[in-house]
Amino acid sequence: MARRRTLIRAGTTVEQMVRAVADLIVTGELRPGEKLDEVALAERYSVSRTPVREALGQLGAMGLVDRRPNRGAIVAIVGTERLASMFEGMAELEGICARLSAERMSPADRWSLDRDHQDSAGLVRQAAEEDYEQFNTEFHSRLYAGAANAHLQDLAVQTRSRLAPFRRAQFRLPGRLAKSWQEHDAIVTAILRGDGAGAGAAAKSHVSIVSAASAVFAADAAASGEDAALARYRMPSGL
Repeated sequence: MARRRTLIRAGTTVEQMVRAVADLIVTGELRPGEKLDEVALAERYSVSRTPVREALGQLGAMGLVDRRPNRGAIVAIVGTERLASMFEGMAELEGICARLSAERMSPADRWSLDRDHQDSAGLVRQAAEEDYEQFNTEFHSRLYAGAANAHLQDLAVQTRSRLAPFRRAQFRLPGRLAKSWQEHDAIVTAILRGDGAGAGAAAKSHVSIVSAASAVFAADAAASGEDAALARYRMPSGL
């Protein structure tokens, strides 16, 4: 028990719970409207209820979980329209950040971005989804920082955190890693040229493509939730 409490204080257990439960929701293993039992989740991941409760709170802020008085937490229904509107805002923010990065990044930062981008091609060849996903997060974070605007950076990070489970799920689609790299390449090429308009357009296009890929999971999850609700409605009483 002492070891678990140490992990909770360090924050790693809560972060892992957020990621694990978010993935279950986005991929449809936990369906819209399904009750999230804190005890069952704690047993599943061998943790106390404290990190589970904190994780559900964070997932509620992300819009993946609904917490209702006297009813506990349930999986939220993330409609494709709502998801599209969030990605639309994300695309605008990333477009601005990429444009400003092309105009404001130092030569050393441009060189470093290109070097790491080229190195990430190896992850694509290896089909290393988790490693590429980690690089992808870093890549976009560098665009936010490269804009040299703290307010924009905060907005982009906050919006991205709400979309993180869906952006992560895209890499499960066949061929998505290679396409993502090509989209990054267009952004990096424009930044190296100092082409702000080109970098902004490439970044917006990239996020729009991610939105379309991620919508597959939202649609599938919502459909499975509707099917489950219909099945409960049709089930004869007494069974």
